[in-house]
Amino acid sequence: MASVLLFSPPNPPCPKIPKKANQGFTKRFLRLVPSRRVVITAALEKDEGRGGEDKTPAFNPFGFVTDNPSSREAIQLPESPAEAGNVGQMLYRIEDKGKEYGSYVKSGGFRWFVRETGSSESRRGTVVFIHGAPTQSYSYRVVMAQMADAGFHCFAPDWIGFGFSEKPQPGYGFNYTEEEFHEEFDKILEVLSIKSPLLLVVQGFLVGSYGLTWALKNPSRISKLAILNSPLTAKSSIPGLFQQLRIPLFGEFTSQNAVMAERFIEAGSPYVLKLEKADVYRLPYLASSGPGFALLEAARKADFKDISSRIETGFSSGRWDIPILLAWGVSDKYLPKSEAEEFQKGNPDIVKLTMIEGSGHMPQEDWPEKVVDALRTFL
Repeated sequence: MASVLLFSPPNPPCPKIPKKANQGFTKRFLRLVPSRRVVITAALEKDEGRGGEDKTPAFNPFGFVTDNPSSREAIQLPESPAEAGNVGQMLYRIEDKGKEYGSYVKSGGFRWFVRETGSSESRRGTVVFIHGAPTQSYSYRVVMAQMADAGFHCFAPDWIGFGFSEKPQPGYGFNYTEEEFHEEFDKILEVLSIKSPLLLVVQGFLVGSYGLTWALKNPSRISKLAILNSPLTAKSSIPGLFQQLRIPLFGEFTSQNAVMAERFIEAGSPYVLKLEKADVYRLPYLASSGPGFALLEAARKADFKDISSRIETGFSSGRWDIPILLAWGVSDKYLPKSEAEEFQKGNPDIVKLTMIEGSGHMPQEDWPEKVVDALRTFL
């Protein structure tokens, strides 16, 4: 275990502080790579016992992680050192979280984790939910439960390389290209006995976009399409995470940040994730280096601008006539509502736009009840 100690500058000397005032010290730990845990004792930033003197905090090289609101709480060590444990013990405490409605399925030589609610006898049809990167199908758990209550049969797979599904090394049967994602998606639909036409719900970047390009290749297999916040035009911005992943060496380091997924979610949302939710989003990245390197490979193989351009053109008037619901989280900090409005203008007779107030980049996580209301009305 590697340890790093950071202290405030020794000049002027720090006076002795009573225990009740010693509130400036906090303990943190961070798992940066699968085999190492870094323990950080943060600097004394400011203490009221110094007569209100405002001290500049010591430089913290790990601030890119410890400045995350949910992570500050999530990675605080307990009072008893015996409870601090190590990465293995922490995984043991959270390894069963986040698998609601899910089971493992073998498809195309890979092990998929798939969530399912409702039954094949559900009267209103089958809905398939596709998540974006770097998250997982866990984001749909509440939406799926409520949609099942409304009479739908719902499936939400963790895409290969994400969540609890298998994360093969590039070159060993899967290279994280758009074409391969499409091929494996076809196979999992067949294994799950999902008949066409289906109701497709898509959200997010990268694999979420691949869900839309799959739809463009298979319009006859879709009865209706619902799109939650996803890049839809050639002008769509690319979040900093994906830009960082494409930088040599820096990308490798970024991909192994255990709190990467939750930070991405929070950066695109007006809310901070609760600890129990943050646990689930970070779990795959704590368990092994696999999901980080899978994301790294997928991000470097993707041509984001080309994909968004094809989506904008493919769903425009005269090219696409299947009903589309565009349910948009208004407070998305990655994709503004103007993008949704521009996309609708490209096919106004087909695209129905519903703005979801109070939601950010992942409305299914921020406000699932409003997403369900929009879906039930549309589907």
